[in-house]
Amino acid sequence: MATTNSLQHHHHSSSSYHRHNLHPQSHVVPSSLSLKHPSSTATFSSLICSSSSSSVFSAALTTNASSVTAETSTEFDVLATHLTNQDFRKADEETRRLLIQIAGEAAVKRGYVFFSEVKSISVQDLQAIDNLWTKHSDGRFGYSVQRKLWLKVKKDFTRFFIKVEWMKLLDTEVVQYNYRAFPDEFQWELNDETPLGHLPLTNALRGTQLLKCVLSHPAFEIDGDDIEEAGEAENRGVGGKAKTKDTTVFKTDYSF
Repeated sequence: MATTNSLQHHHHSSSSYHRHNLHPQSHVVPSSLSLKHPSSTATFSSLICSSSSSSVFSAALTTNASSVTAETSTEFDVLATHLTNQDFRKADEETRRLLIQIAGEAAVKRGYVFFSEVKSISVQDLQAIDNLWTKHSDGRFGYSVQRKLWLKVKKDFTRFFIKVEWMKLLDTEVVQYNYRAFPDEFQWELNDETPLGHLPLTNALRGTQLLKCVLSHPAFEIDGDDIEEAGEAENRGVGGKAKTKDTTVFKTDYSF
Protein backbone atom coordinates (compact mmCIF):
# COMPACT_ATOMS: atom_id res chain seq x y z
CA MET A 1 0.00 0.00 0.00
CA ALA A 2 1.58 3.29 -1.09
CA THR A 3 0.98 5.85 1.64
CA THR A 4 -1.83 4.36 3.65
CA ASN A 5 -0.75 1.88 6.17
CA SER A 6 -2.26 0.23 9.19
CA LEU A 7 -0.84 -1.35 12.24
CA GLN A 8 -1.41 -4.36 14.42
CA HIS A 9 -0.24 -5.58 17.92
CA HIS A 10 1.57 -8.73 18.55
CA HIS A 11 1.49 -11.53 21.24
CA HIS A 12 4.15 -13.26 23.27
CA SER A 13 4.10 -16.12 25.73
CA SER A 14 6.07 -15.92 28.96
CA SER A 15 8.94 -17.49 27.12
CA SER A 16 8.04 -16.97 23.48
CA TYR A 17 4.98 -14.84 23.35
CA HIS A 18 4.11 -13.35 19.98
CA ARG A 19 3.62 -9.98 21.51
CA HIS A 20 0.12 -9.00 21.12
CA ASN A 21 -0.89 -7.41 18.03
CA LEU A 22 1.17 -4.66 18.01
CA HIS A 23 4.34 -6.00 19.16
CA PRO A 24 7.32 -6.71 17.19
CA GLN A 25 7.67 -10.33 18.09
CA SER A 26 5.88 -11.87 15.18
CA HIS A 27 8.34 -12.83 12.49
CA VAL A 28 5.83 -14.52 10.29
CA VAL A 29 5.39 -12.82 6.97
CA PRO A 30 1.70 -12.43 6.26
CA SER A 31 0.34 -14.78 3.68
CA SER A 32 -1.65 -13.46 0.76
CA LEU A 33 -5.36 -13.01 1.21
CA SER A 34 -7.77 -15.05 -0.83
CA LEU A 35 -10.40 -13.18 -2.73
CA LYS A 36 -13.98 -14.22 -3.19
CA HIS A 37 -15.26 -14.46 -6.72
CA PRO A 38 -18.39 -12.53 -7.57
CA SER A 39 -21.24 -14.91 -8.23
CA SER A 40 -22.83 -14.70 -11.65
CA THR A 41 -24.39 -17.03 -14.16
CA ALA A 42 -23.26 -16.69 -17.72
CA THR A 43 -23.28 -18.85 -20.82
CA PHE A 44 -20.77 -18.46 -23.60
CA SER A 45 -21.49 -19.97 -27.00
CA SER A 46 -19.41 -19.68 -30.11
CA LEU A 47 -20.27 -20.49 -33.66
CA ILE A 48 -17.61 -20.80 -36.29
CA CYS A 49 -18.77 -20.61 -39.85
CA SER A 50 -16.47 -21.23 -42.80
CA SER A 51 -16.80 -19.80 -46.27
CA SER A 52 -14.59 -19.77 -49.35
CA SER A 53 -13.28 -16.26 -48.64
CA SER A 54 -13.43 -15.86 -44.87
CA SER A 55 -14.29 -17.38 -41.52
CA VAL A 56 -16.81 -15.77 -39.27
CA PHE A 57 -16.61 -16.13 -35.49
CA SER A 58 -19.52 -15.00 -33.39
CA ALA A 59 -19.78 -15.22 -29.64
CA ALA A 60 -22.78 -14.62 -27.46
CA LEU A 61 -22.42 -13.92 -23.76
CA THR A 62 -25.68 -13.86 -21.86
CA THR A 63 -25.85 -12.97 -18.22
CA ASN A 64 -28.79 -13.28 -15.95
CA ALA A 65 -28.71 -9.78 -14.50
CA SER A 66 -31.01 -10.63 -11.65
CA SER A 67 -28.56 -13.18 -10.29
CA VAL A 68 -25.48 -10.98 -10.44
CA THR A 69 -24.35 -9.72 -7.04
CA ALA A 70 -22.03 -6.79 -6.76
CA GLU A 71 -19.91 -8.49 -4.14
CA THR A 72 -16.73 -6.66 -3.27
CA SER A 73 -13.92 -8.58 -1.65
CA THR A 74 -11.69 -6.74 0.79
CA GLU A 75 -8.53 -7.56 2.72
CA PHE A 76 -10.61 -7.54 5.90
CA ASP A 77 -12.90 -10.43 4.89
CA VAL A 78 -10.93 -13.05 6.80
CA LEU A 79 -11.05 -10.95 9.98
CA ALA A 80 -14.77 -10.41 9.50
CA THR A 81 -15.32 -14.16 9.16
CA HIS A 82 -13.42 -14.99 12.37
CA LEU A 83 -15.28 -12.33 14.31
CA THR A 84 -18.64 -13.39 12.92
CA ASN A 85 -17.85 -16.92 14.11
CA GLN A 86 -16.79 -15.50 17.51
CA ASP A 87 -13.35 -17.06 17.04
CA PHE A 88 -11.52 -14.27 18.85
CA ARG A 89 -8.20 -16.11 19.02
CA LYS A 90 -7.97 -16.37 15.23
CA ALA A 91 -9.35 -12.84 14.87
CA ASP A 92 -6.56 -11.56 17.10
CA GLU A 93 -3.95 -13.34 15.00
CA GLU A 94 -5.48 -12.02 11.78
CA THR A 95 -5.56 -8.49 13.20
CA ARG A 96 -1.85 -8.69 13.94
CA ARG A 97 -1.18 -9.98 10.42
CA LEU A 98 -3.27 -7.22 8.89
CA LEU A 99 -1.55 -4.48 10.85
CA ILE A 100 1.84 -5.65 9.65
CA GLN A 101 0.57 -5.80 6.08
CA ILE A 102 -1.05 -2.36 6.00
CA ALA A 103 1.89 -0.78 7.82
CA GLY A 104 3.85 -1.09 4.59
CA GLU A 105 6.41 -3.16 2.75
CA ALA A 106 9.15 -2.55 5.30
CA ALA A 107 6.96 -3.89 8.12
CA VAL A 108 6.06 -6.95 6.06
CA LYS A 109 9.73 -7.74 5.37
CA ARG A 110 10.62 -7.10 9.00
CA GLY A 111 7.71 -9.08 10.42
CA TYR A 112 6.52 -6.42 12.85
CA VAL A 113 5.57 -2.74 13.04
CA PHE A 114 7.72 0.13 14.27
CA PHE A 115 5.88 2.71 16.37
CA SER A 116 7.12 5.38 13.96
CA GLU A 117 5.17 3.73 11.14
CA VAL A 118 1.81 4.13 12.87
CA LYS A 119 1.44 7.78 11.87
CA SER A 120 1.33 6.82 8.18
CA ILE A 121 -1.37 4.20 8.68
CA SER A 122 -4.65 4.92 6.96
CA VAL A 123 -7.48 6.16 9.14
CA GLN A 124 -9.87 4.13 7.00
CA ASP A 125 -7.89 0.91 7.49
CA LEU A 126 -7.67 1.21 11.27
CA GLN A 127 -11.32 2.16 11.54
CA ALA A 128 -12.31 -0.80 9.37
CA ILE A 129 -10.50 -3.18 11.73
CA ASP A 130 -11.87 -1.47 14.83
CA ASN A 131 -15.44 -1.37 13.51
CA LEU A 132 -15.39 -5.13 12.95
CA TRP A 133 -14.18 -5.74 16.51
CA THR A 134 -16.75 -3.47 18.13
CA LYS A 135 -19.59 -4.75 15.94
CA HIS A 136 -19.03 -8.42 16.73
CA SER A 137 -18.35 -7.94 20.45
CA ASP A 138 -21.33 -5.76 21.32
CA GLY A 139 -18.96 -2.84 21.81
CA ARG A 140 -16.69 -4.63 24.30
CA PHE A 141 -13.58 -5.13 22.15
CA GLY A 142 -11.63 -2.86 19.82
CA TYR A 143 -8.99 -0.12 19.79
CA SER A 144 -11.57 2.62 20.27
CA VAL A 145 -12.81 0.86 23.42
CA GLN A 146 -9.23 0.55 24.68
CA ARG A 147 -8.57 4.23 23.98
CA LYS A 148 -11.49 5.29 26.18
CA LEU A 149 -10.20 3.13 29.04
CA TRP A 150 -6.68 4.47 28.54
CA LEU A 151 -7.89 8.05 28.78
CA LYS A 152 -9.92 7.25 31.89
CA VAL A 153 -6.77 6.10 33.68
CA LYS A 154 -4.97 9.27 32.51
CA LYS A 155 -2.85 7.39 29.97
CA ASP A 156 -1.17 5.38 32.70
CA PHE A 157 -0.26 2.11 30.98
CA THR A 158 0.23 0.11 34.16
CA ARG A 159 -3.29 0.96 35.30
CA PHE A 160 -4.56 0.35 31.78
CA PHE A 161 -2.98 -3.13 31.63
CA ILE A 162 -4.63 -3.99 34.95
CA LYS A 163 -7.96 -2.57 33.76
CA VAL A 164 -8.09 -4.71 30.61
CA GLU A 165 -6.54 -7.62 32.57
CA TRP A 166 -3.40 -7.99 30.51
CA MET A 167 -1.75 -8.20 33.91
CA LYS A 168 -2.64 -10.51 36.77
CA LEU A 169 -2.42 -10.16 40.53
CA LEU A 170 0.26 -12.39 42.00
CA ASP A 171 -0.28 -14.48 45.11
CA THR A 172 2.31 -12.73 47.24
CA GLU A 173 2.34 -10.90 50.56
CA VAL A 174 3.08 -7.62 48.80
CA VAL A 175 0.62 -6.55 46.11
CA GLN A 176 2.33 -7.41 42.83
CA TYR A 177 1.19 -7.74 39.24
CA ASN A 178 2.77 -9.55 36.34
CA TYR A 179 1.92 -9.78 32.65
CA ARG A 180 -0.16 -12.71 31.54
CA ALA A 181 1.40 -15.50 29.50
CA PHE A 182 0.21 -15.83 25.93
CA PRO A 183 -2.00 -17.49 24.91
CA ASP A 184 -3.34 -19.58 27.78
CA GLU A 185 -3.79 -16.81 30.34
CA PHE A 186 -5.80 -14.54 28.06
CA GLN A 187 -9.56 -14.78 27.57
CA TRP A 188 -10.74 -15.79 24.11
CA GLU A 189 -14.47 -16.00 24.78
CA LEU A 190 -16.96 -13.18 25.11
CA ASN A 191 -19.06 -13.46 28.25
CA ASP A 192 -19.99 -11.49 31.36
CA GLU A 193 -16.60 -12.24 32.90
CA THR A 194 -14.57 -10.96 29.95
CA PRO A 195 -12.91 -7.61 30.77
CA LEU A 196 -13.90 -4.61 28.69
CA GLY A 197 -11.20 -3.85 26.12
CA HIS A 198 -9.39 -7.16 26.62
CA LEU A 199 -8.96 -7.67 22.86
CA PRO A 200 -7.26 -7.19 20.48
CA LEU A 201 -3.89 -7.63 22.13
CA THR A 202 -0.90 -5.36 21.60
CA ASN A 203 2.56 -6.50 22.50
CA ALA A 204 4.48 -4.36 24.97
CA LEU A 205 7.73 -6.32 25.04
CA ARG A 206 9.80 -3.39 23.78
CA GLY A 207 7.80 -0.80 25.65
CA THR A 208 4.51 1.01 25.22
CA GLN A 209 5.36 3.42 22.38
CA LEU A 210 3.65 1.28 19.75
CA LEU A 211 0.45 0.93 21.74
CA LYS A 212 0.53 4.62 22.60
CA CYS A 213 0.77 5.54 18.91
CA VAL A 214 -2.11 3.25 18.03
CA LEU A 215 -4.41 4.56 20.75
CA SER A 216 -3.43 8.14 19.85
CA HIS A 217 -4.11 7.63 16.14
CA PRO A 218 -6.59 10.06 14.52
CA ALA A 219 -8.72 7.06 13.56
CA PHE A 220 -9.95 6.81 17.16
CA GLU A 221 -10.12 10.43 18.15
CA ILE A 222 -13.43 11.80 19.37
CA ASP A 223 -13.90 15.55 19.42
CA GLY A 224 -12.99 16.87 22.83
CA ASP A 225 -11.83 13.63 24.47
CA ASP A 226 -8.18 14.65 24.71
CA ILE A 227 -9.12 18.21 25.62
CA GLU A 228 -11.34 16.95 28.46
CA GLU A 229 -8.62 14.65 29.73
CA ALA A 230 -6.04 17.43 29.61
CA GLY A 231 -8.41 19.74 31.50
CA GLU A 232 -8.91 17.21 34.26
CA ALA A 233 -5.17 16.75 34.60
CA GLU A 234 -4.68 20.51 34.86
CA ASN A 235 -7.38 20.82 37.51
CA ARG A 236 -5.75 18.11 39.56
CA GLY A 237 -2.47 19.97 39.36
CA VAL A 238 -4.00 23.25 40.52
CA GLY A 239 -6.47 22.37 43.21
CA GLY A 240 -6.53 18.61 43.32
CA LYS A 241 -5.35 16.44 46.15
CA ALA A 242 -1.69 15.72 46.34
CA LYS A 243 -0.89 12.47 44.67
CA THR A 244 -0.07 9.81 47.24
CA LYS A 245 2.82 7.50 46.74
CA ASP A 246 1.80 4.22 45.17
CA THR A 247 3.38 1.32 47.03
CA THR A 248 2.09 -1.29 44.61
CA VAL A 249 4.89 -3.33 43.05
CA PHE A 250 4.77 -4.18 39.36
CA LYS A 251 7.08 -6.76 37.89
CA THR A 252 8.74 -5.32 34.80
CA ASP A 253 8.99 -8.54 32.85
CA TYR A 254 6.67 -7.98 29.86
CA SER A 255 5.48 -11.45 29.00
CA PHE A 256 3.11 -10.69 26.14
